Amino acid sequence: MQTDERPDELLCTLAAAGDRCGEETLVRRYNRLVRACARPFFLAGGDSEDLLQEGMVGLLKAIREYDSGRGVPFRSFAELCIRSSVLTAVRAAGRDKHLPLNLGISLETPHLSSPGQSALETTCLRQDGPEEALISREEWQERLSKLRSRLSGFETQVLELYLRGFSYQEISLETGRPVKSVDNAVQRIRRKTAL
Repeated sequence: MQTDERPDELLCTLAAAGDRCGEETLVRRYNRLVRACARPFFLAGGDSEDLLQEGMVGLLKAIREYDSGRGVPFRSFAELCIRSSVLTAVRAAGRDKHLPLNLGISLETPHLSSPGQSALETTCLRQDGPEEALISREEWQERLSKLRSRLSGFETQVLELYLRGFSYQEISLETGRPVKSVDNAVQRIRRKTAL
């Protein structure tokens, strides 16, 4: 398969003009980013595919609404749209009318987000004030410390790769362990986070 080397901005312009090939190229190019943005979240009553779909909706919105005249790289805009779409789905599931689904939790906080994330993106993703942010960060650090004390070295390595958007196959190659071992580790991590 030949790789399309055209810049994202050009592909967005083509997609806006109705070029399906440009849109499909961007979707393939940013598939891993969608997975990385959706993976840290768990939606009780749903599955990871639901959040991946929400992330893809955010990516398509980014492709269709991107304006290169604003001076923002497409990748930054796409990541913001993807994360916002996923977070909106998690928040919607947390509303009282979805009380049975009120267990959507994030394994990521803005201080652990991807390098280069701007203050604007962090502000857009956070709805609470500075006091709540500090308390949330402290609670997160305490939970993370407890979780790490429960995880083995292999499970910690798998969790870090998983949160970065790696597939089971990619984690398997990275760790030198079979895919089944990776799957088992992810299941153990999920059980341990539920405790």
